[in-house]
Amino acid sequence: MKLIRRRRNAYALSLAAGICLAAWLGMAFMSEAVFVFGAISLISLVLLVRQSRLLYDATLIWDNRILAVPSALISTEGSLRQADTEETVVSTFGMLIGSRIYRWGLDGVHGARLRAVQIDQERMALTFGDKDQTMRVELLHGMTQKQAVLDAAQKLWHETGVMADIFDWQYIKMNTKNRGNADDK
Repeated sequence: MKLIRRRRNAYALSLAAGICLAAWLGMAFMSEAVFVFGAISLISLVLLVRQSRLLYDATLIWDNRILAVPSALISTEGSLRQADTEETVVSTFGMLIGSRIYRWGLDGVHGARLRAVQIDQERMALTFGDKDQTMRVELLHGMTQKQAVLDAAQKLWHETGVMADIFDWQYIKMNTKNRGNADDK
């Protein structure tokens, strides 16, 4: 999130500098330079608006986080990569991996959706995407208490409508039939 904020500030500074230079050169009657710095200002404005939207989305994800971990293992169809970032945040609105935002549920029926969540004693795997591309992200969650796992699964189900499958966690298995009630075996 710091990188997104830093980029936004750089675009704002570039916009302000471009406007000031265009105004100064306009008073000096250098029309060709005014157009160049005016174009730079326009490009900076577009990038500033885009980066501000990304910062808004990142802040929304950060403020509504369910889980925050230091790294993630990301796989798409045919590729696998390790993302060692400053932090990976899972939220009710999406996922923030470093400065990359994966949002779900914002584009209606045709947008990316959280499809499945599996939790075991070490990892949480989230599968999400749309009809064209599906991604799977594995996180080392670090939860050691049974209640913390159940709370995270309940919050995911309540906020996203996706029931987490919990395996090998002190003999707990949650499935879609019991909708959040844990069966101790």
